[in-house]
Amino acid sequence: MLTISNLDFRVEARPLFEGASATISKGWKVGLVGRNGTGKSTLLRLIREDVENPSADSSIRLGTGARLGWVAQEVAPGDETILDIVLACDEERAALMKEADTATDPDRIAEIHTRLVDIDAWSAEARAAEVLMGLGFAHADLARPTREFSGGWRMRAAIAGVLFSQPDLLLLDEPTNYLDLEGAAWLESYIKRYPHTVIIVSHDRELLNRCVTHTMALEHRQLSICPGGYDDWLKLRAAKVAQLESQRAKQEADRAHLQAFVDRFRAKASKARQAQSRVKMLERMQDITIPISERTTPFSFSTPEGKLAPPMLELQEATLGYGEQAVILDEVNLRLDPDDRIAIVGTNGQGKTTLVKSIAERLPLMDGKRVVPKAVTIGYFSQDQMDELTLGETVLDHVRRALPRDTSVARQRAVAAGMGFSHEKVETKVDKLSGGEKVRLLLGLMAIEQPHVLILDEPTSHLDIDSREALIYALNEFEGAVLLITHDVYLAEATADQLWLVKDGKATRYDGDLQDYRALVLRADRNETDQNWVKKTQNKPEVADPKASTTTRDKAENRRRNSEARKAAQPLKEKARKAEQRMARASKRLEEIDVDLATPGMLSDALQDLMRDRAATAEDLEQAETDWLEATEAYEEAVNAH
Repeated sequence: MLTISNLDFRVEARPLFEGASATISKGWKVGLVGRNGTGKSTLLRLIREDVENPSADSSIRLGTGARLGWVAQEVAPGDETILDIVLACDEERAALMKEADTATDPDRIAEIHTRLVDIDAWSAEARAAEVLMGLGFAHADLARPTREFSGGWRMRAAIAGVLFSQPDLLLLDEPTNYLDLEGAAWLESYIKRYPHTVIIVSHDRELLNRCVTHTMALEHRQLSICPGGYDDWLKLRAAKVAQLESQRAKQEADRAHLQAFVDRFRAKASKARQAQSRVKMLERMQDITIPISERTTPFSFSTPEGKLAPPMLELQEATLGYGEQAVILDEVNLRLDPDDRIAIVGTNGQGKTTLVKSIAERLPLMDGKRVVPKAVTIGYFSQDQMDELTLGETVLDHVRRALPRDTSVARQRAVAAGMGFSHEKVETKVDKLSGGEKVRLLLGLMAIEQPHVLILDEPTSHLDIDSREALIYALNEFEGAVLLITHDVYLAEATADQLWLVKDGKATRYDGDLQDYRALVLRADRNETDQNWVKKTQNKPEVADPKASTTTRDKAENRRRNSEARKAAQPLKEKARKAEQRMARASKRLEEIDVDLATPGMLSDALQDLMRDRAATAEDLEQAETDWLEATEAYEEAVNAH
């Protein structure tokens, strides 16, 4: 279906591909993975011929007669309906239907209708409606003109159009960025049963594990393909690195053996020929290189100051919305406790963002109460990133404003570096940053506030997989409460132990986990309006595992116990920290003493004093190491016991 041969390509002076080659067979579902900035989107553009390949030796060949499909841009606003726009994406059907209205030759009319039957043209509207509603459109939306939809929904319509047209090779570049969790789940199932070849760029780990047959990795300017999903590729890469390390160790042993022979017998006439032969063998040896893994800058959220008693925050009989008339959610009664980890689910447009904006006090309540202690600090990450940043200002400007006024410039730069911004990058204006860099800056600024609650509204849309992993680690280490809106199932499952469901103007707790909810979404009509739908999602006595209802409570209880264990063991952690400081001081003092001992012409008395000092310092170091080891083991035992 697609052959890439000896691809060389660079953007200005930066090479993206150097002799890269890959072959994709018909029917494969290929996940294209790699760090941000490595060239994944550029590769798709090269396949589409949107970018000219200047290398004469390179080639990208598509199968003979194969149709290529991709999402070029959002649907333009106009008077055409969403359904008509999607139907028009099947260009052959659209042309035949138009010709059928004007054709007069009986033979041609017969040919047209025969072809329309062959391509199943009469079921097109039903198929197009299925795709649109799978991506979140209501049945009533299908007859609405495109100008009535926002840019995000018009982008969904563009995705629907390319899916409906069913090209032989479908290219998708981060399609879930425009979808909610429900739309992402539907897209995953659609790709699995798609009858043709797909290349999808995604940082959604669960999607890549569930719906692709092969993973194509772009690393070190090369392409490699292996069967299976993302986790399968990780295992294969780890095995290859282990094999290379073994081969390199063997090569180094062989090299040392040959060199020893050369060094020993080079000067002996009787062995000169053999020695020279081994010199040539050494020269012919090609070094085995092991690719260096790129380091991901970690995220970090400081432990909030002060112990807060539950509830940390409550909404009581709250009405949420905009202005005086636009009520989005009504009769909201929710509470947030310390250590709560909650994922908010529900289709786009139901009011998830309205809910978190109201909780974060970015949106005033229309009615009801918002009860929160004065000591509580809330960190809020908006999916509209530029709403939280100041255009025209640099990274350093934002960091400087977030820190106390007396913070030195060196400290300001050090904080920015901890967020992942180099010495040069801190002077970059925020509107010139990439999506991933904006996310890092916003999360870093949030961490400076030391919030008790983190509210994250789609934080991963511009993060690569490794950065998402780093965010998971940071959230699990955070000792406050977390409210999360995300279409990334892997992130939600790894960090949340409760769900809130936003549906039909209500926001309630959902009694189940993400797998329950995902299975429900794939089974149910996405556009069902029956009020009993919410009840069905919350009460499943006939089919649910009796233990399922306690899953959320068990996880919350485990998290509470772990948190209490960590706090109870804090003196041990502090003891280990102090012992580590003593070790560092003793090691430094030993180095200073050894330098003094090497000073020529030292008097005997001074020499003896130094030797006594060295013995005492070495003893201190040994005791500090013992104290550190005991405290560390005791801390780990205390924490793991719970």
